[in-house]
Amino acid sequence: MLDTMTSTRAVSTLPRAFWALWAGQLINRLGGFVQPFLVLYLTQEQRLSASTAGAVVAAVGAGTIAAQLLGGWLADRVGRRRTMLAGFLGTAVALVTLGAASSFTLIWVSALAVGVTSELFRPAASATVADLLGPEARVRAYGLLFWAVNLGFSISAVSAGVLASRGFGLLFWINASTCVIAALVIWRAVPETRPAAVEVNRRSVLRVAGADRPLLGIVAITTVYAAIYFQAYSTLPLAMAADGLSPSTYGLVIGANGLVIVVAQPLLIRVLGRYDRSTLLAVSMLVVGLGFGAGVFAHGIVGYTGSVVVWTLGEIGLSTVLSAIFADLAPLDLRGRYMGIAGVAWAMGSTVGPLAGTAVFEAAGSTVLWVGCAVIGVLLCLAQLALAPALRARAAAADQEAESSRLAELS
Repeated sequence: MLDTMTSTRAVSTLPRAFWALWAGQLINRLGGFVQPFLVLYLTQEQRLSASTAGAVVAAVGAGTIAAQLLGGWLADRVGRRRTMLAGFLGTAVALVTLGAASSFTLIWVSALAVGVTSELFRPAASATVADLLGPEARVRAYGLLFWAVNLGFSISAVSAGVLASRGFGLLFWINASTCVIAALVIWRAVPETRPAAVEVNRRSVLRVAGADRPLLGIVAITTVYAAIYFQAYSTLPLAMAADGLSPSTYGLVIGANGLVIVVAQPLLIRVLGRYDRSTLLAVSMLVVGLGFGAGVFAHGIVGYTGSVVVWTLGEIGLSTVLSAIFADLAPLDLRGRYMGIAGVAWAMGSTVGPLAGTAVFEAAGSTVLWVGCAVIGVLLCLAQLALAPALRARAAAADQEAESSRLAELS
């Protein structure tokens, strides 16, 4: 009974440093105006062609992939706190430079810098959560961070449209200002959490990760899942347009995603944390696949909204446990870099998914695409269930390592 009470208290009470991290991420996302409106800024304000603007946006994407690896490496080598501060402050500088740039070369380089710096904090933040909290509390913590991101994005997406009507330059400066404020929050309230063992051990992450079969398995599964998920921002608007629905209707439909997350996730976090992580991940991927598969029956706003609501519920379950699973897999001295590998898997899926999805849509139509998403969702569920025993064994080992580390600190 005492152990149960202790565990419950650990989950329900999160440390002040975590809430400071949560606040910093929320503030950062509240001002995340530039990237959603970057194409409009480039085509309307800078008078670039659509293809040239696409090349600039691609530079941001390339930067985010590099940022995951660099951020993880820095988190382990120079510290979590310094990496987050460098990311937020670097983003502020890069945004101001991008907003002031007039030549294509400087615009492209600044966009690349925005991509790198804006995602530099993510592996460090994920590693900080793992440092601060034991395995039993991480599910709730990562779920709350995911909720903060979506809450901030929902508010910024609405307010950015109003601010853009007064000039795009304002977006850059407000976005940069929120980055500076987020950095101040981290500087004042988040201590360095990098374990002392990280400074002693200098192992190669490529050698360790390359031999880590559970890690390679979950990376492959995450990449394929992300490829399905990003149909929401690539082929879904195309399918809705083919059904005669307007871009504004797509905006309303996809807006249901953020609304469901903001409303439902706080209510579901405690419930989801009670279930086995690997099983919850498998079921969540199945729900996401079937949610997109429901697009076969959708031809109007109600049908498409229903599809979005279904896969969003799966997204909530997955986002709540996925980072915790990567944290369980991570050796203490490679924790930042393992969280960076998680980000790379997501970024690769976000790149491959739209390319593959649009190719299938153009060649075979939306019915084949949505059925394919459903089939892949079933396969991902089965693959995750097959991987589950290995992940549970690693989670048990992580629990034992955390307890040994705690006892060592007490002695």
